[in-house]
Amino acid sequence: MSETKEGVLYVVATPIGNLEDLSARAGRVLSEVDAIAAEDTRHTQRLLRHLGIERPLISLHEHNEAARVEQLRRRLADGAQLALVSDAGTPLISDPGFVLVRELRRAGCRVVPIPGPCALIAALSAAGLPTDRFTFEGFLPAKSGPRRKQLEVGASREETRVFYESPHRIRDLLADLAAVVGERQVVLARELTKTFETLLDGSAAELLSIMDEDPDQARGEFVVMLAGAPPREEAADDAEGEALLRAMLAEGVAVKNAAAVVVRLLGGRRKHWYQMALELKSDV
Repeated sequence: MSETKEGVLYVVATPIGNLEDLSARAGRVLSEVDAIAAEDTRHTQRLLRHLGIERPLISLHEHNEAARVEQLRRRLADGAQLALVSDAGTPLISDPGFVLVRELRRAGCRVVPIPGPCALIAALSAAGLPTDRFTFEGFLPAKSGPRRKQLEVGASREETRVFYESPHRIRDLLADLAAVVGERQVVLARELTKTFETLLDGSAAELLSIMDEDPDQARGEFVVMLAGAPPREEAADDAEGEALLRAMLAEGVAVKNAAAVVVRLLGGRRKHWYQMALELKSDV
């Protein structure tokens, strides 16, 4: 009696521009799987044709992803080897696939990453901004009001913030950044790995001026990286922090938890707020 082959979903990163960036492993997997779930089958067909690969394609995008889960789960249960790809880069990173991967893992299916190109990581590697900590926020809201609100909520964060943006909204995003963070450094990575790849840096206002002088700089897909806020002076926040700590301690919040909340709201060193909370607790 032959053993049933274990079904596997391979999450395969594909080029974001330069086709030479496809790994040998990714190419092999795509050539060997039983079928490929693709965000846009026409786009993926062009990539496969370039590679000389013929595989059945299954459309999987934001509008039908949930409906595809059971179909693909059954195929994996029968031992199928499947691949998931997006139009460019790593699936799930501001692309479809999260629902599928989450549900398949919940069902006990095996999911294997095949790493490779990712615009987010490629941009950070060449931007010259701190990368020990960063926050990726994907595409911001299309309308200025909600977009500016999200920018304001994170304006005091000290780590690098990263966004994706389209060419028809890049100027609007820069205008909102100029209003919210002023002269703070912004790095734009445009058309990564393609012929007209460009990295520009300056304040948001300076980058808008560059686009006014050269409209071509507003073309293509963008990774927008915002330098983190400078570290806040603890003394400037002590009065506000003390008031918050007193209020929480009075409500019975534990010292450790109260300090953690203040760190989240005001920043600064956890040790500083913890020590203050201890002193305030002893006065109660």
